[in-house]
Amino acid sequence: MQILDGKAAAQAIKNELKIEVAQMSIEGKKKPHLAAILVGKNGASETYVARKVKACEEVGFKSTLIRFEEDIYKIRVLEEIEKLNNDPDVDGILVQLPLPKHISNEEVINAIDPDKDVDGFHPITAGKMMQGAATFVPATPCGIMLLLDHFKIQTDGKHAVVIGRSNIVGRPMSILLSNNSNPGNCTVTICHSHTKNLNEICRQADIIVAALGKPETITAEMVKEGAVVIDVGITRITDASKKSGFRLIGDVHYETVAPKCSWITPVPGGVGPMTIAALLKNTFLSCKMKN
Repeated sequence: MQILDGKAAAQAIKNELKIEVAQMSIEGKKKPHLAAILVGKNGASETYVARKVKACEEVGFKSTLIRFEEDIYKIRVLEEIEKLNNDPDVDGILVQLPLPKHISNEEVINAIDPDKDVDGFHPITAGKMMQGAATFVPATPCGIMLLLDHFKIQTDGKHAVVIGRSNIVGRPMSILLSNNSNPGNCTVTICHSHTKNLNEICRQADIIVAALGKPETITAEMVKEGAVVIDVGITRITDASKKSGFRLIGDVHYETVAPKCSWITPVPGGVGPMTIAALLKNTFLSCKMKN
């Protein structure tokens, strides 16, 4: 069993971007600029946004964080997005999800200029990706593909099982793995809450991408020897032995599944850092395309 170390792979990507940005500065070109909108004080969202801002600083990007209180009117958020859409210095816009219940995720995502949609959630972005056109790939699926590429995981002709059908991870992941590309060229099965014989289907998989949001659902009896397992899930559970009072676990029961795998992502330190690395790459790409 070997670890798909997301921290190491993400650092390699950030090192490359740092060199590219330094060269842009030498040539007198503008730095990539990522603008993030955070609504409310959700603990997990605060952590994720702080990591994104820190990553921008690390590679030399400019970043702007716009905060709103939990009870902000939807129209105010949409006005801010329009302002960022029209700001030529801003290359990428992300709105940290989830939003409060009174604000529609869909409406907010649709308001972002597709040319600045570095999270890859806009319907136009999704449509281009499905057609194989050049576009921003959603950050988490993009990060997983970058991780597979970094560790030279062979995917051609493999059977990949994606568990979860969200527009953020599951569906785009299935498209990317089935693309005529490297990594890619997999035969893909998508499973979800209504799938029958999930255990049997998973046991046929050469590659499992677990993105269902239910902690430790994937157990050893569901995984064949030598499988590659990508754990997208992350859940906080109470742990009095930790200074923070909690620990993080994934959708995979790591202790029992890991010994059967050829490669597996840890939680934390697997997919999470790669999501941020992919977001940075998308922002850099947006900047290059516009300048």
